[in-house]
Amino acid sequence: MIKIRRAEKDDCARLLELVKELALYEKAPQEVTITLESFTESGFGNNPVWWAFVAITTTDAGQEYIVGFALYYIRFSTWKGECLYLEDLLVTEEMRGKGIGKLLFETIIDECKQKGFVRMCWQVLDWNEPAINFYKKYNASFDGEWMNGSIDF
Repeated sequence: MIKIRRAEKDDCARLLELVKELALYEKAPQEVTITLESFTESGFGNNPVWWAFVAITTTDAGQEYIVGFALYYIRFSTWKGECLYLEDLLVTEEMRGKGIGKLLFETIIDECKQKGFVRMCWQVLDWNEPAINFYKKYNASFDGEWMNGSIDF
C-alpha cells in the first residue's frame, strides 16, 4: 500500500539519496554536488524555495520507507503568471510499474489547481521514452523550439 504525503524535514536525507539515484539513471551522477545541509535549508529553512510530495510504503517491520518523490518550485512567467515547475519526479527502480508515478503526478496536478497556478512545466530528456510516454498520457505538450541555457558559478 502506498501513501502520498507532503515531504518533511526528516525526509531530506532519503530525498537526496533518490536525487542521486535519478542522476545515475540520467547518466550524470557527478552533477549532484549539493550538500544535505544546503538541500535541507533550501526546503525547510526560513525561506523555502522547493516543496515536495513523497510516496511512502511500509516495510515488513512496520517502518515507513520513501519509494518516490515529486519536488517542485514556483516559477514566474511574465506572460502567464505563477507556474509550478516540477523539478524531479522519481520512483525507485524496484517500485516502478505499480502506479506510484501516477499518484505523485496527479498529486502535483491537484496542487497546481488548489494554488491557482496557470501552468505546470518540466523537462524530460529526449531519450527517456518511458517518461515521455508517461507524460503523453496526460496530453502533455513538448516544445522542441526552446533551448536550455545555464551558467555555472
